[in-house]
Amino acid sequence: MSESLRPSVVKKALGFTFDALCVLAFVVVGTRNHDTDTGVSGVLYVAAPFWIAMVLGWFVSHARRNPFAISVGTQTWIVTLVIGMMLRNLVFDRGTATSFMVVTAIFLAVTMLGWRTIAARRPNKSQQSTTA
Repeated sequence: MSESLRPSVVKKALGFTFDALCVLAFVVVGTRNHDTDTGVSGVLYVAAPFWIAMVLGWFVSHARRNPFAISVGTQTWIVTLVIGMMLRNLVFDRGTATSFMVVTAIFLAVTMLGWRTIAARRPNKSQQSTTA
C-alpha cells in the first residue's frame, strides 16, 4: 500500500476519539437519566466494558486502515455492543436487561455509524479544490 493511501495518524486518532466519545455520550446520558453515579469514577466504571470492547472492535475491524469507513463502523459497533454487554455482565457484575441492550444497540449504532455517514458526505480536499 502506498504512503498516500494510508490514513493519516490524525484521521486514525479522530476516528478512535469519535468512537470513544460515542460510548461516553451513551454512558453520560444513561447515568443521568437513571440517577446513578454521575461522578467521574461512576461514569468510568460504566463505560469501561464498552471501551474495552470498542478497542477490541477496532482490532477486529482493522479500523486503523480506514477508520471512517461505514463497514469498519458496523463491525466496531457490533463488537462494542456484544463484547461490551458480556463484559458488563460477566466481569463488571452489572445488569443487561433486554431493554438496556436494545437502547444500547440503537444509541451506539446511530452515533458510531452516524458520525461516519456525516464524514462520508463531506467533500475531501481534492473535491473542494476542483469545485472552488
